[in-house]
Amino acid sequence: MRFPTVQEQLDIIVGNVVEILSVDELEQKLLQSLKTSRPLKIKLGADPSRPDLHLGHSVVLRKLREFQDLGHEAILIIGDFTAMIGDPSGKSKTRPQLSAEEARQNGESYFEQASKILDPEKTTICYNSDWLGFMKFADVIRLSSHYTVARMLERDDFEKRYRAQEPISIHEFLYPLAQGMDSVHLKNDVELGGTDQKFNLLVGRDLQREYGITPQVCITMPLLVGTGGGEKMSKSLGNAICFNDSPADMYGKMLSIPDTLIETYCRLLVPPADKKGIEILSKRIEEPRTAKRALAKKIVALYYSNSEAADAETHFDQIFIHKKAPDHIELIEFEEQSLPMIDLLTILGAAVSKSEARRMIQQKSVLVDDRKIEEITECIELEIEPKIIRVGKRKFFKVATKKTF
Repeated sequence: MRFPTVQEQLDIIVGNVVEILSVDELEQKLLQSLKTSRPLKIKLGADPSRPDLHLGHSVVLRKLREFQDLGHEAILIIGDFTAMIGDPSGKSKTRPQLSAEEARQNGESYFEQASKILDPEKTTICYNSDWLGFMKFADVIRLSSHYTVARMLERDDFEKRYRAQEPISIHEFLYPLAQGMDSVHLKNDVELGGTDQKFNLLVGRDLQREYGITPQVCITMPLLVGTGGGEKMSKSLGNAICFNDSPADMYGKMLSIPDTLIETYCRLLVPPADKKGIEILSKRIEEPRTAKRALAKKIVALYYSNSEAADAETHFDQIFIHKKAPDHIELIEFEEQSLPMIDLLTILGAAVSKSEARRMIQQKSVLVDDRKIEEITECIELEIEPKIIRVGKRKFFKVATKKTF
């Protein structure tokens, strides 16, 4: 294909970027690519420690998609081998290691979800166990000789743990080296990552140089703040909006973000080419609620469709503004005609345990046909005519006893 000019490419690439190491080298690589009509190899490493992607992951995935659209080769590395080590980035203690089977399964899910942003037909997917898994112990020793303990302790999380006399396992030092070997094996031109991956990216750059390969350019992207407005988005912190959330949940979670995050979310999550999405910023100051609704609808449409985004908006208004139950709730029928409320909540999956069910009732967050359940010992009489069980703000269930005729 015919590449845009170097300046046209740079104008796109620098958008939302935190740091490029270095811009001059990137410009030279783009110029060489233009002269030889050879696309650059752009690498993004994916840690499959969790199978669910959230909007925080989309920030760097959209940058990879921009490179794709410019005509370059997108390489998604599923770190199934490195996941068995556990990335210590930003962690104050050793991370749990995954089995090879768990890492591979999560990796497959990662690629499927990432394809909501990337062009799957133009994405090369690799599993680093394909080369790291065949290294011999002698190879690992030679690899380790290229980096010093002092250099490893320059990394913030290692240094803090070392000063606090918290344990650092030797295998954790191998993680950035193993990730760097991905860059040596692939001979990629550019590597992308969040700001928390800067150290790992630079190790890859150093190792390429050690192995006689032209060093990669490192590009870091900002970490998206979670819906609570404090810490970075993370499913474990309960502040994430996931790719696989239902349209209704995605829309509702988007409306829960603080007004101060509207501009950031719009800038980082809406593709630059989508001018209508950017236009909502003009409403932000005078009408933050209107802007947030427009942004929420746009995000749902990006991961689903315009019609599903419209349905999600209608669903939200019906439940939270008009205080009505959704139009479509699956009917669940029981043989019993009476059940303790605590048992019913656990059977429905509204609570993971009876103790959680008790807390929900004590917090007065359980309603039956708009009547709050006050007593944890209350039993619900099930009839042929369905009852609507509402748990919290978002969960609705329709229950009835089975007809006997």
